Amino acid sequence: MKKITLALCMAGLLSANQFAFAEDAKPADAAPAADPAIYSIGGFDLTGHVDVGYTKLSGSGKFDGGITNDRVFDFERNKLKLHAIDLQFTKTPDAGFGGVIDATLGKDADIIGAYGLIVDDKVGTAQGKRNADLTQAYLHYGAAPLTIIAGKFVTLAGAEYIKSPLNTNYSRSILFGYAIPFTHTGLRATYKVSDEFSVVGGINQGWDQFKDSNSDKTIELQAAYAPSKTVALAATVYAGKENLGIYGGVTPEKGTRNLLDLLGTFNLNDQTTLILNFDYGTQDGIPVLGKATWQGLAGYLNYTISDQWKVSFRAEQFDDKDGARTGFAQKWKEATLTGIYLPTKNWELRGELRKDSSDKDVFVDSNGAALKSNQNSFGIEALYKF
Repeated sequence: MKKITLALCMAGLLSANQFAFAEDAKPADAAPAADPAIYSIGGFDLTGHVDVGYTKLSGSGKFDGGITNDRVFDFERNKLKLHAIDLQFTKTPDAGFGGVIDATLGKDADIIGAYGLIVDDKVGTAQGKRNADLTQAYLHYGAAPLTIIAGKFVTLAGAEYIKSPLNTNYSRSILFGYAIPFTHTGLRATYKVSDEFSVVGGINQGWDQFKDSNSDKTIELQAAYAPSKTVALAATVYAGKENLGIYGGVTPEKGTRNLLDLLGTFNLNDQTTLILNFDYGTQDGIPVLGKATWQGLAGYLNYTISDQWKVSFRAEQFDDKDGARTGFAQKWKEATLTGIYLPTKNWELRGELRKDSSDKDVFVDSNGAALKSNQNSFGIEALYKF
C-alpha cells in the first residue's frame, strides 16, 4: 500500500534539466545556433531547433500500475515522433534591459508543462495534450557584474537540459526526470564575483509551477567556481514547502522539499570531457511515512573523434528509497551509449543503446502484463539547428 499511496501523491510531480559551463553553470536553456544571429527582430535574436526521434523499447514504457512513465520524453515503446520545434527570442545585454521568450511545440511540451499553464485548477487534472509550452518567458536586466531576471525560466539543477542540442545523449537521464525540477517562475539574480566565481540567488513559486499551488515560496542558491579551462564546479540548493501533488487538488498535504545538486565538469584533454552529477532530495509531510528521501549519481564520458563524429557514455544510479519519485522503493540503474554524427553545421544525428535495471520487478513488459526488473532500448534522433 505504501508504494501505491506515494505514487498517487507524487504523480503530478513526475509529469511536471555538457561540455562547458556558462556564467551561472546552468545557462538559460538556449539551443546553440548553427550561425549566431541568423535572424534578428527588434534586437532579439531568433534561434531554435527541430527534434525528431524514434524509440524501440523492450517494455511498455510504464512502471507497474501504469501511472508513471519509466522514461522522460521517449516513453512510447515503438514510435517515431516530433519531440519539439523550439523557437527562442533572446536579448540579454550586459548593460540594460532585454528578455527571453522560449516556446516549445511538440510532444515534449506536455511533459515539461508547469502547473497553472496546462492544468484545470478546479479538478486538478490535465486539460489534455496541447503539444505547446511557454518554457521560458522572462525580463532581463544587466548591470555587469550583476544580472537579474524575472519571469519563467529553467532550473539551475542538473547536468542535462530540456533542449536536446545541449545534451550529448538522445534519452534523458533518470536524474533529469525524477530527481530535479524542470522550470521555475520567480526572480533570480546572478553576481559574477570574478572571472572564476559567481553566485546565484532567487525566490520562486516552486518546482514546475507557473501558478503557486500554495502560499509558500521556494528559494534557490548556487555557487559556481571555474578555476581553469579544465575544471568547473557548481553547488545548487532548492528549499521550500511544496504540495505533494503539484496540481493542488491531488492532495492537500504539503511539506518542506529540499534538493542539493552538485555538478562537476572536467576537461581531461582536448577530446575528452568527464561530467559528474549528484542529487540528494527530501520531502516532508508524506502521510504515514512522514519524510521521504531520494539520491542519485550520474557520470558522463564524452569523446570527440573528429569535427563530425563524437561518442558519449552515461551511467547512473538512482535510489528512490521511499518510492516518493517513481512510486516504488527501488534502486534503479541505467547505462547509455550514444554515437553522434554532424554531417553539416545545421544537422546532428544520434544513435543510442540503453539498458535500465532495477532491484525490483517494476518495468511492465511489452504486452502490458508481466513485470520485469530490466528494460532495453534503441533510439535514433535527428536534430536541425538554426
